[in-house]
Amino acid sequence: MTAHHFSPTMLHNSIGSHAPVLTIASGDTVTAETADAHGFDHRGIKIGDRPNPMTGPFFVAGAEPGDALLVTIHGIRMTRSTGWTFDVLSPNVVDPSAVHRFPARRQTQWLIDAQTGRARLAEPPAQLARWSVAVEPMIGCFGVAPDLGQAISTATSGRYGGNMDYRGFKAGVEVMFPVSVPGALFFLGDVHAQQADGEIVGTGIETAAEVTFSLRVLKDTKIGWPRGMNEHEIFTIGNARPLDQALQHATTEMHDWLMADYGLDAVAASHVMGQAVRYDVANVFNPAYSVACRVPKDALSGLR
Repeated sequence: MTAHHFSPTMLHNSIGSHAPVLTIASGDTVTAETADAHGFDHRGIKIGDRPNPMTGPFFVAGAEPGDALLVTIHGIRMTRSTGWTFDVLSPNVVDPSAVHRFPARRQTQWLIDAQTGRARLAEPPAQLARWSVAVEPMIGCFGVAPDLGQAISTATSGRYGGNMDYRGFKAGVEVMFPVSVPGALFFLGDVHAQQADGEIVGTGIETAAEVTFSLRVLKDTKIGWPRGMNEHEIFTIGNARPLDQALQHATTEMHDWLMADYGLDAVAASHVMGQAVRYDVANVFNPAYSVACRVPKDALSGLR
């Protein structure tokens, strides 16, 4: 297998059937540079425009509609010592009667210390002068070209992936996307140094990064929504608004997965899910909300 390094000269604000920037073989590894959500790269130079400019797309030889693309995230390295967030909660995550209590939203700078693995506010309120958070990089937006010739804004998400802003998309995780076009056309970007569940201030700590990943074609593997695996669990992602529809998509996809790959019928899969499922509210800020449906692997031991 071949290892590639890719530095973008242009970025995309939609995920669709754009001309590929690089053709790779199934199983190849790529280290790709990304800009932050407003298009600033590792040098602080603006090379793209908001929202969430994407690196790619990468054409994977042999990928065809009806396959799945398996993305393994090997590493995410911050390439800038600064990031930014907004400073107050998004109006849609608080009671409507409370919205007037918040000041106007401002962009706030953070300092990212690679040596200590901590990030802190550049100009913190007095109460937070000694406060910091762990650097836990994640990919906010990635996925494959959707069907029907669509090019969909990187502000939102769908069956193809997109701007899901799930903090579980980090190093060591494998993610599957349904392939809808020849070559799959894989995009990525919008890396966060840290982000809590929900992306409730409208951002994570937005920064530039270098992501190392591999892409493998799973032939004749038809899935409906993104699926993922980490050391301890499997999970599915539903993207929609309202929030209950996103949960329904994620739950249905998990039920389908357990029946297809674990030998369970509808009743058996329901029993397992009824006692084992955990949900994460991945984001409640974007045009489509995202919900993760998780099942611990130890709940599935002995089923296959």
